[in-house]
Amino acid sequence: MSFGSPNQPYGQPHDPQQGYGYPQQGQPAYPQQQPGQPGYGYPQAPQGVPQQGGYGYPQQQPGYPGGPGAPRVASMGRRFGARLIDGVAFGIIYTVLVVIGVAGSFNAAKDCDPSAADYNTCINDASSGIMNSVFSMIMIFALIGLLYEWLMVGLVGATLGKMAVGLRVVKADTGQKPGMGSAFIRWIIPIVGSLACGIGQLLVYLSPFWDKSGRQQGWHDKAAGTMVVQH
Repeated sequence: MSFGSPNQPYGQPHDPQQGYGYPQQGQPAYPQQQPGQPGYGYPQAPQGVPQQGGYGYPQQQPGYPGGPGAPRVASMGRRFGARLIDGVAFGIIYTVLVVIGVAGSFNAAKDCDPSAADYNTCINDASSGIMNSVFSMIMIFALIGLLYEWLMVGLVGATLGKMAVGLRVVKADTGQKPGMGSAFIRWIIPIVGSLACGIGQLLVYLSPFWDKSGRQQGWHDKAAGTMVVQH
């Protein structure tokens, strides 16, 4: 059995310039990829499926907040309006609590008999009761303020005042709800500032005016990594 002539031992036409069985010069060794076809070994993403970022995560909008579709930074006017609404609501609650406590102490003072030998002692006890009632109301008011601001911002993202004017507090880098940790930091910084005769608290609430990042973050927002946006 012969596999070819002596000059063609493998039964293939021989070209001294090309070699045995290889494409001729000037022709590609592999089929050329047509425009619009996927590359070899890499499946093409289906039509209509949004492009993904690295490792299967959606590609993040650059520059949040302020990118396409990002919410607007809250104006200082709206923030002041939200604080005013919350302050009025708290003022009403505080007044009611103090009136209830003081009224009970005054009723105790009325029961003191001026003709009794222990009248002065009775009056002193009633006065002490008034002071204790006022102090207790302050502590209760502070506790309500803590739970109100902390829980509402951490869980909902807004107090009632912020809801009324269309504001919400979000994480500055993701736009999600602050969470309990960030909400507590955001709440405690103005409270600590209020210990200096309220001057520190006022400066904290005015600090967004001096923020040059374009987000109008106060010192408490920067510490908590939050910002206030409007719908």
